[in-house]
Amino acid sequence: MAAGVNETRKLTLARVLAAFRGAFWGVAMMSGIVNLLALTGSFFMLQIYDRVVPSRSVPTLLGLALFAGLLFAFQGVLELIRSRLLVRVSSALDTEMSQNIYPVLIRLPLRSKITGDGMQPLRDLDSVRNFLSAAGPTALFDMPWMPIYIAICFLFHFWLGMTAVLGALILTALTILAEVRTKAPSREAATLASKRLQLAEATRRNNEAVQAMGFGDRVSLRWTTINAEYLAANERASDIAGSLGTVSKILRLVLQSAILAVGAWLVIHGEATGGVMIAASIMMSRALAPIDTAIAYWKSFVSARDSWRRLTNLLSAMPDTDTTVALPAPVAAVAVENVSVVPPGDRTLVVQDVSFSLSKGAGLGVIGPSASGKSSLARAITGVWLPARGQIRLDGATLDQWAPEELGQHIGYLPQDVQLFDGTISENIARFEPEAPTEKILKAANAAGVHDLIVRLPEGYDTRIGEAGTNLSAGQRQRVALARALYGEPFMVVLDEPNSNLDADGENALTGAIQSVRSRGGIAIVIAHRPSALVALDQVLVMQAGRVQAFGPKNDILSKLTRPSQQQVPLKVVATAEEPTP
Repeated sequence: MAAGVNETRKLTLARVLAAFRGAFWGVAMMSGIVNLLALTGSFFMLQIYDRVVPSRSVPTLLGLALFAGLLFAFQGVLELIRSRLLVRVSSALDTEMSQNIYPVLIRLPLRSKITGDGMQPLRDLDSVRNFLSAAGPTALFDMPWMPIYIAICFLFHFWLGMTAVLGALILTALTILAEVRTKAPSREAATLASKRLQLAEATRRNNEAVQAMGFGDRVSLRWTTINAEYLAANERASDIAGSLGTVSKILRLVLQSAILAVGAWLVIHGEATGGVMIAASIMMSRALAPIDTAIAYWKSFVSARDSWRRLTNLLSAMPDTDTTVALPAPVAAVAVENVSVVPPGDRTLVVQDVSFSLSKGAGLGVIGPSASGKSSLARAITGVWLPARGQIRLDGATLDQWAPEELGQHIGYLPQDVQLFDGTISENIARFEPEAPTEKILKAANAAGVHDLIVRLPEGYDTRIGEAGTNLSAGQRQRVALARALYGEPFMVVLDEPNSNLDADGENALTGAIQSVRSRGGIAIVIAHRPSALVALDQVLVMQAGRVQAFGPKNDILSKLTRPSQQQVPLKVVATAEEPTP
């Protein structure tokens, strides 16, 4: 089953391209007509030199000029349609791929260790789109017609054809050289660009600390160093591509002159006419133009190809999360069964063999020293991180039996590092649900005890909070995020250090929120350092070094922790709590 899902994901990009097969065939057909019409200039010159000039016939000249003008106009229209069609295809491809890539972008940092700022998939998609909308692809569609131009040169004369073949071989060799020489510098530049953006984003996030503690100059020095390395790598890639492009352009001019010289030699010896000489030169130019264009856009082609490869690997590595059966909403229990957790991209267990179960109305406090695995356990319980082994179950069903969107309706989560989105307070509370009912928003705000705080703001629920909630204080952000966690009355609410930025009123509101979750038959799990967060809870789980040290009724566990005899000896009590009474 899993293999089938992965295979389906691997074929995603292929299916997307297949959806545009008709458009690409249309571009190919137009390219064929355009390349046939491109013969107009050569045959027009041939007729002028071999028919019009010797006969001095003005009507023939006017007729040929009118006919050639019509063909040139038709060619121009097709060229315009072809370029616009490629732009539309690139935009449609971006739209289609974004629907697959953006959800993966959300899950990627939670499934693997990423480098840079995590935005590489979007930049890769931009790279593919920009290449498709530029002139590079037209060269690829024109290249198959190059043998026809060379064949016509052979029809004019053998040596004219051989000159064209020689030119094609030389420029093809330059194309291969461009592939070999630009690959490494382009990849190095892409890696350094990611590091450069990562440092800029980290500086932006920590600008207050940088300014207050006066180490801006040292961060700027790091930026200067990385930026210089990036510019150097980018210059190397651009210099190679530019040098090869210049060489190919000069060679094309040389080859055009060479075919003119060969044609002149044939004319002198009576083996060709002046019209053939000029027509062959134009034909040579047209035959070699796609290679010249390909070399000029080779850097973009390499970048787009590497981007496509990374997107293919990314979609292949991320499992599909679609489910075929919608499960009923959980209403009874949460079970954690021998769960061990490894952070994404790491190999060290930070949570080991944790097991406990909670029934509806339960309130669990998870306590322990720093780095004991509390927050990692919270991430596993909410489905943010996948357990390395073991299962988390809601009413007997493992979390992966729900689609993320469905599971999220039954889970409320307040992470330790509160992050809000740029938008209104009501949008953030409603988790950006389209046309969210006002009643649900107000109910969540009242449950979190934040309604009075919100209505005192200048625009109330329509107040825009700014990027990452910068228009609100830390305590206000935490209370709005608590309302978001309570939105829709989820069955399981997990709060990680929910009172870290709260004042006395905020802590009272938090206690009331936890009590309201339990009273309606939900389950509240609170990661806590401060005892005030445990007031509304009835059970406690103690963690140390990633393992459960104790689990049971709150009063029993806390009394054991506070006994003088227990202060010197690690606690090893593991109890099974009775079902609590809300």
